[in-house]
Amino acid sequence: MPLRAIFFDAGNTLVFPNLERTLAPLHARGVRPEREELHAAERNAKRKLDAGELGGNGNSIDFNYWHAYYSELLTQLGLHDEELKLALIKASRQSGAWDSVRPGTREALERLRAQYQLGVISNSDGGIRPLLHRCGLGECFLSITDSGHVGCEKPDTRIFRAALNTLEIAPGEAVYVGDVYSVDYLGARAAGMQALLFDVAGTYAHRNLPRISDLTDLTATLGKWV
Repeated sequence: MPLRAIFFDAGNTLVFPNLERTLAPLHARGVRPEREELHAAERNAKRKLDAGELGGNGNSIDFNYWHAYYSELLTQLGLHDEELKLALIKASRQSGAWDSVRPGTREALERLRAQYQLGVISNSDGGIRPLLHRCGLGECFLSITDSGHVGCEKPDTRIFRAALNTLEIAPGEAVYVGDVYSVDYLGARAAGMQALLFDVAGTYAHRNLPRISDLTDLTATLGKWV
């Protein structure tokens, strides 16, 4: 089937954490992690999530991911404070704190929407639509599907199918771009969609998986393998 639609994850794909907000509990202690320390924590948490090490405790996927992320980061920083960790997790799980947009994102989306229908599928708290509009990206999308409204979250295939239905698109006519293999890539593939990874931190750099680290590379990548 010809490609008709591209769906995107939101966090760590279209928008990124405002570190002044998400790391405020650390900043209050005079601690400012380096970018590579943050990327190392991200790689560690994603690999544990992909390996199935973060489930089975009754918490959401999102909470488990951030718990692993901040466990790793605080260990790197030599801090062992459960109250601090919980404060960081809470700050990072607020959709309103994810308002940093990488340069060129809006321009890349404008080029893509001239050729494809665009949508968003996000595990969030119901606030992704207003956030994307506040960041100047919302009008690029014909469909925004938020787990906070749908009642199920990735990798559950139901959220992907709900999004496909909003555009009346068959799974084989769509590709999904997200940042976590076990949640985004496998979830989309299970729903019958094509998928690729948005991998700024280099988590999947040594795996034979379709991946990009900048939206400006998406058009060329689609031409190679979709």
